[in-house]
Amino acid sequence: MSDTGNDTKNEIEKSKAPLLEHLIELRRRLIHSFIAIILLFFVSYYFATNIYDFLVQPLADILAGTGGNRRLIFTGLHEAFFTYIKVSFFAALFLAFPFIATQIWLFVAPGLYKNEKRAFLPFLVATPILFFLGGALVYYLIFPLAWKFFLGFETMGGPGSLPIQLLPKVDEYLSLVMRLIFAFGLCFELPVLMTLLGRVGMVTSKGLAEKRKYAVVSAFIAAALLTPPDVISQIGLALPVLLLYEISIVSVRLIEKKRDAIKAGEETNP
Repeated sequence: MSDTGNDTKNEIEKSKAPLLEHLIELRRRLIHSFIAIILLFFVSYYFATNIYDFLVQPLADILAGTGGNRRLIFTGLHEAFFTYIKVSFFAALFLAFPFIATQIWLFVAPGLYKNEKRAFLPFLVATPILFFLGGALVYYLIFPLAWKFFLGFETMGGPGSLPIQLLPKVDEYLSLVMRLIFAFGLCFELPVLMTLLGRVGMVTSKGLAEKRKYAVVSAFIAAALLTPPDVISQIGLALPVLLLYEISIVSVRLIEKKRDAIKAGEETNP
């Protein structure tokens, strides 16, 4: 009994060491990511006015064609200051995304075999690219269409009535813009997520294809929750997500074919 107890105790002590090392490594990667975000925050704050102008440009282009003295407003003394803080933090997170993805890779990579590292490396490259593509789609395509749609509800008024004119608050506008950019960016990571799940055997291409109708409903529900209550931005998010879902099915199918080919080769050459 004592020998069995000692063996069990030794196994527990041995398992504690790797776990502690993993936790220390995770802490180190989180600290590196946090430092990167803080440094990028100060850099972004220095260029906060330029970043603000960039984010406001889609609305400014639409308002330029309506005439009049159009502007963004703020109603609190502190609102403009915290707007620049928010813009700087948003820019820092956006720019730090590739670095954070790299830190995740550096944390996971030591536990992978050489062939597994080669297999996962494309995902590390695709993650920031897809994220930026999602942000670019909403900025250059969805914003102009959505803002033009909302401005269509303005009225000039007439005898006995008052005009309805848009006076957007700077804080509300930028919060909406940043939320949409992150929503589109994260949704564009769907192929990476599904392909990784397919690689570890948690999903199959057949299962994804059979659940396509549920994916359609889920895409429009997510679009309704993440975007403003307008048809343009909701469809603008739901349709790319559905396209990415189909790409995910193809990607998982390719992984399954490659896995089957490797298994067939091993059976042929035991």
